[in-house]
Amino acid sequence: MVEELLRFNAVLRFAVFLAFLSFSNGAALSSDADIPTNAQYFNTKTRYQDFNTYLRENILAINISAVKPPAPTCTPVHFTIIARHGTRFPTSENIKKIGAFDDLVKTEANGDLSYLSELKAWKMWYKEDMAGHLTETGREDHIHLAQRMVETFPSLLTKENLQGGRVKFITSSVPRCINSTLSFQLGLKEWFHLEGEEFPYTVNDTLMRFFASCERFVETVLNNPEAAIQATLFKNGPEMETVQRKVADLLQIPYDKFTADLAETGFYLCAYEWTIRGLNSPWCRLYDRADAEVVDYASDLGLYYKKGYGHKIDSMASCVLFNDLFNRLEKAANEFRAGQPVSEVVTVEIGHAETLLPLVTLLGLFKDKTPLTADNYASQLNRAFNGGHIVPYIGNLLAALYDCPDGFRLQLRVNERPVEVPGLDEFSPLFKDVKEQYQQILGCNQEAICKMSK
Repeated sequence: MVEELLRFNAVLRFAVFLAFLSFSNGAALSSDADIPTNAQYFNTKTRYQDFNTYLRENILAINISAVKPPAPTCTPVHFTIIARHGTRFPTSENIKKIGAFDDLVKTEANGDLSYLSELKAWKMWYKEDMAGHLTETGREDHIHLAQRMVETFPSLLTKENLQGGRVKFITSSVPRCINSTLSFQLGLKEWFHLEGEEFPYTVNDTLMRFFASCERFVETVLNNPEAAIQATLFKNGPEMETVQRKVADLLQIPYDKFTADLAETGFYLCAYEWTIRGLNSPWCRLYDRADAEVVDYASDLGLYYKKGYGHKIDSMASCVLFNDLFNRLEKAANEFRAGQPVSEVVTVEIGHAETLLPLVTLLGLFKDKTPLTADNYASQLNRAFNGGHIVPYIGNLLAALYDCPDGFRLQLRVNERPVEVPGLDEFSPLFKDVKEQYQQILGCNQEAICKMSK
């Protein structure tokens, strides 16, 4: 009875959430707007289809050439997909920044800029009660991701496996993640014509929000301004100052009133209007490609030192999720090897950029030869570590286990593109070789890693 009540409450919350979306931004959605020229530089605010551009034409398209099994004779046994939530509204802090930026333009901007009247006519519509919530676009993000997964793994993500409880759903406790999970499920229910059925999910912050409970990470990185000093130095450096002054000149706002933070806010207002509303807004015209590259790098420096390769604890904090992933793969392999039905053929886990990026880093993916710093921007324009490429909205890591004639093979994919396992230099190595490659991490102790020394 209690479980039924919890399920009813979750479904009720989702229904209210859908009504909220319709009220908040449904009328503003546009499907035929021109794509902003800087859309590829929106970092963690990037639309998934602006990275995987083939999806612009067909949101359910599968890149067949990129997602082949290791060999035609290989059989898929299990896959786990760990995904970020869908497109969301700005955070409370960013809504306040957008309000301050809009007020400054309305009261201080002058001159003969051809689209200045459009900027001043723009109405601030982001509200505090929207902060951080999933948008209608974000709901669609996960509906479509689910349906592409069915197309990609038709023998695993089946109606029978879904109804038989062999497809597991795990989520962060944050509402945008729960609603992303329900949206993923909705995509499956629509595909298999199961609209009247409900499927369980598990809230597990130990896995999906490990970063919030890892004391060493929280104390030495998250709450330590010095941990991301390179990002601070860059934001106060010559490249950002150039962007700041250029936009201030366009708007004829005094330099002392137009900070680097405001310049960054204006750029991401352009991003939000595009990703949430589908509008190529006049805010986008304030920034050219050179500006966009600078702001994008500033964001990547923050990611690098707070969630990536900047500090060892950034990635090691994901130890618990790393072990959980490999345990699931091992269990599926053992069951298949023993001739038993695989009890969990698909695992869907929905979390945050802070969930995904440390794990991707722990796996050694997207690692540049030279660390990102405040003073090597020019040499890092083609960097591997790029937030918009790794953790756009619904950014995801997929681990697929195959039974092949020569043994089990593992294929890693990031955002539906195969990636080589570092050190093995192949896209579908033997599973035993992957475990050997990561032997120093497998079995890591989350408590020991996260405990602060006294």
